[in-house]
Amino acid sequence: MTLPFDGGNYSALTDDTAQIDEKTRFLKTAQNSRYCEALDTPPPFITPRELIAHWGLDELKVVGVTGTNGKTTVTAAIYSFLLDLGEKPALQGTRGFFAIEERLEEKVMTTPSILQTLHHMKMARDRGCNYFIMEVSSHAIHQERIEGIDFALKVHTNVTSDHLDYHGTVEEYRRVKSLFFADESPKLLNKDDIKSITYNPIGAQSYGVDEPATFKVQAFSLRHGITAGVKHLQEEASFHSPMVGLFNLFNLMAAIGSVVMLTGRKIQEVCDVVENFAGVAGRMEVVSRDPLVIVDFAHTDDGMFQVLDSIKDRDISVVFGAGGNRDKGKRPRMGAVAGRFAKKIYVTSDNPRDEVPEQILEDILVGLRGNERVTATPDRRLAIKMALEALDRDEVLLILGKGDEDYQEIKGVKHHFDDREVARELLGL
Repeated sequence: MTLPFDGGNYSALTDDTAQIDEKTRFLKTAQNSRYCEALDTPPPFITPRELIAHWGLDELKVVGVTGTNGKTTVTAAIYSFLLDLGEKPALQGTRGFFAIEERLEEKVMTTPSILQTLHHMKMARDRGCNYFIMEVSSHAIHQERIEGIDFALKVHTNVTSDHLDYHGTVEEYRRVKSLFFADESPKLLNKDDIKSITYNPIGAQSYGVDEPATFKVQAFSLRHGITAGVKHLQEEASFHSPMVGLFNLFNLMAAIGSVVMLTGRKIQEVCDVVENFAGVAGRMEVVSRDPLVIVDFAHTDDGMFQVLDSIKDRDISVVFGAGGNRDKGKRPRMGAVAGRFAKKIYVTSDNPRDEVPEQILEDILVGLRGNERVTATPDRRLAIKMALEALDRDEVLLILGKGDEDYQEIKGVKHHFDDREVARELLGL
């Protein structure tokens, strides 16, 4: 990536080499340094750290959240809490780029290129922001897309099994995640998942539900949202949230602990604004409360396990499928997870892409052999309709896989389809 240079200011970003001229500066990173050095006539270089200094970005307190699950919800919660407490945060992640209460860009990569991130940081600083909260993916850690950034806080949600097509093994995936926590930056770690990573103990605090932690849940209820009593050192506090599920209790504790560490406020002061945060679109999003219908993005066996396990105190009905042209090995495992938790199971299409939908269903059903509670149809709307019609009063319906996606991809064409819209329409809401 390059930066056209004009009168001492970098006025724009470009990936188009045709736009390079004598005023252009080339961003030299750890990833492209060999390429830079091999150029016959190398253009003037600037490193990420030099650009951070030039733009004055070190004035921002940067918060990075990484983990297999929870990154989007935790970053959004931190952003929401800081706003309610009168701070001026910016947020970058899969849902887009936000500064204070303005959405400046639609959905972007979980962690974009280092230049794009620095550009967002500059936009945030120019708007008077004092915090920059970002999701940090394992790809970004491995590819050094966060090079040169000093973090005011690094947050760990959990590390299970994901992106093995990229990392190869679970051990390598965990090694890469652990690199993020190897320095002496302040860090907040999930004590209940602490064995999934290695970390530098200097600057480390923790949050936990079962394990002793700096921020510890003392008691909680998952009926009618989340209600919890918590303790931070010698201080006690409580909060209520309209969100649902055990893993969202962990997400909220990560966000509460982060804001206390960042701002130095009393924990009860932070807990007082928790109820204002209703969650992230498509992530355990409550579409209806009577009957209880929830839409979630979970599209792997581990993601499904986290969601279903978090609400296992209810009788569960589940609608789900698996994406085409993706990891086929997870399909029977997804079926097995559904069979372990759900009373009624509806296997259907997700985004079949170029695959035959019926074949994807067959792959999932391998993990459900012998289970008599299963209905299979490639028609996703029909699957949701049947699930709603058969839903008993005390059951919860989970519609998994697509979250806030508003399309279904079939043979290269994206057809409008939104699980939330379909459920509300069928319920007459």
